[in-house]
Amino acid sequence: MKKIIETSDIKKIYKMGSEEVRALKSVSISVNKGEYVAFMGPSGSGKSTLMNIIGCLDTPTAGTYILNEKDVSDMSENELAEIRNKEIGFVFQTFNLLPRASCLENVALPLIYAGYNKSDREEKAFQALKNVGLADRVHHRPNELSGGQRQRVAIARALVNDPSIILADEPTGNLDTKTSYSIMELFHELHQKGNTIIMVTHEDDIAHYAHRVIRLRDGLVETDEINPNPTRAQVVQIEE
Repeated sequence: MKKIIETSDIKKIYKMGSEEVRALKSVSISVNKGEYVAFMGPSGSGKSTLMNIIGCLDTPTAGTYILNEKDVSDMSENELAEIRNKEIGFVFQTFNLLPRASCLENVALPLIYAGYNKSDREEKAFQALKNVGLADRVHHRPNELSGGQRQRVAIARALVNDPSIILADEPTGNLDTKTSYSIMELFHELHQKGNTIIMVTHEDDIAHYAHRVIRLRDGLVETDEINPNPTRAQVVQIEE
């Protein structure tokens, strides 16, 4: 099985005035292609810091991080930005959609940076929206959609560049229970198609959808366990 993520003795220290905050003390994990992993831990455990490093939004103070056979530990900001755009699809709790842009324009955004022409961008963006059940919403703006639909747009945007990893930060944090089920069902389908998914959550019931759960505490891996019986999301109708 191909390793897509490998961290070795990752440390992250933030300087706050004269104080040092050791957000990550020593974290070594590996994730194989096609795995579905949840990072869990209380506030201050280091899970968000680890997600930022894995998502190439930050670099470690010490240790190495290999992403898809590339050492990204010491890359420049420009190099990290290129890796992020090629390798990682982000799904955020707050959706992070451009309010004045249509769904199609929001989803096509990563393709602009990737150098696609306009017609190819629109074709790929439409297909990504169709894949998440929103083919009839392509020209709507975010404020014309429900929370669940907005998260689907964010997932389509994360998928449009065929990334190595989908990185989801509290993907159901702003959604009601029924809509959360529908989003977790979508993640299940994406995993079934071979996507590698890493999800950060503080909710046990959401983490239980993942096939492996890594719990952090005080900047260290507390447990790393296979989930023998992941929850299968209830199939609910996509909101119209």
